[in-house]
Amino acid sequence: MTDKPTPPRASTRRSRDMPTPADPHHRREALPGHQPKPAEEDAAAPEALARILRSPSYREADQDMDFLQQEATRGVRLQLDFLKTESMLEDQEVAHTIVVFGSARIREPGAARRAMESCAATLAANPDDATLRRRLECATRVHDNSRYYDMARQFGRIVGAACNDTLGGRTMIMTGGGPGIMEAANRGAHDVGARSIGLNITLPREQYPNPYVTPELCFSFHYFAMRKLHFLLRARALVAFPGGFGTLDEIFEVLALTQTRKMRPVPVILIGESFWRGVFNPEFLVEQGVIDPEDRDLFWFSESAEDAWHDILYWYETIGRPLLPPEWEPPKGVSSARHHIPKTPLLSISPNCLLKLE
Repeated sequence: MTDKPTPPRASTRRSRDMPTPADPHHRREALPGHQPKPAEEDAAAPEALARILRSPSYREADQDMDFLQQEATRGVRLQLDFLKTESMLEDQEVAHTIVVFGSARIREPGAARRAMESCAATLAANPDDATLRRRLECATRVHDNSRYYDMARQFGRIVGAACNDTLGGRTMIMTGGGPGIMEAANRGAHDVGARSIGLNITLPREQYPNPYVTPELCFSFHYFAMRKLHFLLRARALVAFPGGFGTLDEIFEVLALTQTRKMRPVPVILIGESFWRGVFNPEFLVEQGVIDPEDRDLFWFSESAEDAWHDILYWYETIGRPLLPPEWEPPKGVSSARHHIPKTPLLSISPNCLLKLE
């Protein structure tokens, strides 16, 4: 057997003809363009140079906001809108989310009561004003619905208490980052010392994020499309409290994506059956033949934070992918209905139909 030749050792001696390695940052002699053309060579040169430096054409593309806001660069802006949040969520090691939707107008009970009392006092001074009467009726209903604020806050506490123990990586509460129900869910996670995510959106009138979102996990989007994508990319469940157009938009989008299997089926839970029955009638859609009976089973109703969390856990245990280890127990003071037997069976979904978002 022939021995392999030993490669020659690198010499540590400097060759007589080898130049000194170039400094990677500095030159010994400046290049000609490092100095502007002096005025003594051309008196008009300094002003001409100043005009060039002020010209928009001379700005580097990534520093030129006028260029980046043009119609032609919309694709670049869409990419940036997606990429900034994606890279920061990866840096923060966010594996999964439980997404909470709901009205920005449903305030905490104390604030809702004060608003209702203010409307009542204004109407008392102007008892014949029909507009004020309608405003009081609306404020009264908002006050009645403020129980959902407390429910969303409790849901945030429950998920926050479990977020670091979920199998497959950390699972965080994610909301739209605004007030109302969104605030409540972020606030619940904040109550138990858990971090949570807020995806805010720029609007014609400035929308402030609620103060309970973790600062390094609060993002501002320009495009609704990129915001929606981030709502769904890591979602393990979507929980929708009573809300308006924005909430409906998110619900129906995720139902369309799961119906067509462009997105893996996940638990979609609507909190407050009486409210949602008043908003739309899914059985009517089945009867009219515009959706199939199995499409009706892509979501269900719940009446409490504990039941919603239990349903999510049961759903994943049903498909053989539990969210929490069997020995997990909630921290003291945080309730969980994990071990309750469900009143009615949920979905029977094979793990084979779980598809990633395409």
